Amino acid sequence: MDLARQEGLCVPPTQVIRNIDDLKTWVARTGLPTVLKANGTSGGDGVRIAHTLAEAERFFKELQAPPLLARATKRALVDQDKTLVWPSILRRRPVVNAQAFVAGHDATSTIACWKGAVRASLHFEVVNKASSKGHATVVRLIENAEMLTAVEVMARRLNLSGLYGFDFMLEAETGNAYLVEINPRSTQVGHLSLGPGRDIPAALYAALSGNAEQAVPKITEKDTIALFPQEWIRDPESPFLRSAYLDIPWGEPELIRDCVRNYWKQSAWYSRSAEKQVSSAARSSQPTAVPAKGHTVRLDWGRK
Repeated sequence: MDLARQEGLCVPPTQVIRNIDDLKTWVARTGLPTVLKANGTSGGDGVRIAHTLAEAERFFKELQAPPLLARATKRALVDQDKTLVWPSILRRRPVVNAQAFVAGHDATSTIACWKGAVRASLHFEVVNKASSKGHATVVRLIENAEMLTAVEVMARRLNLSGLYGFDFMLEAETGNAYLVEINPRSTQVGHLSLGPGRDIPAALYAALSGNAEQAVPKITEKDTIALFPQEWIRDPESPFLRSAYLDIPWGEPELIRDCVRNYWKQSAWYSRSAEKQVSSAARSSQPTAVPAKGHTVRLDWGRK
């Protein structure tokens, strides 16, 4: 964020918070509400919005605490993600940042870049989210000069190569695009081929291979994308499952089934009531359907 500010980009004030005194000073200077973020988290898990000083202090202690062993174990066994295991065992505390609150709505960019040059980029405004601070479930493709400039400037300044995600807040009052964080990884829309300059995998492959980028047909003419299984999990009756392009891998039925199984596995971990719902559905053998593009996703509870 400091580098982005040096480059003249639109960014909210951001500061590392090391202790409660730092936090009190920050709140006194920037006001409330304020956003607290823990480094190394994703999907909104490490984000809190505090509306009072007491809330800010409580959230800071939560975010700075080393991961609980039970949480690390669940993540490793259920999600096959072992990133929390060593921080939990070593009692390693995450770095917590405070960021000034920007009233508006979320937007996101994903890029393929090579040696500081952006080779392809996708820019979306977030239409629906899994929760108020969670990951996107429906996005809409947009053109935004500020977002494009920000990703190009930061890719050049940091001499980036590979796949990166940029998160923005589009300020409600002005429409300004505030860069709020950069993630060194692909995002959930990174595989979408949406025309020249908007095909992330093709652009990165061309950069790595030295070959000319191969033209690939757009996967859809629709601007709104419903992510699967995220939007289906959020609301199985969502109208976006029918009106938007449903990003579901029809040619990979095993992958679809795995997405659904994984959702129920995680739900069962957190809630006994979820186990009862699955069990009840299995006994009644009533399938759930998600119609889109002439297809039906049938979830056969009677099969493991």
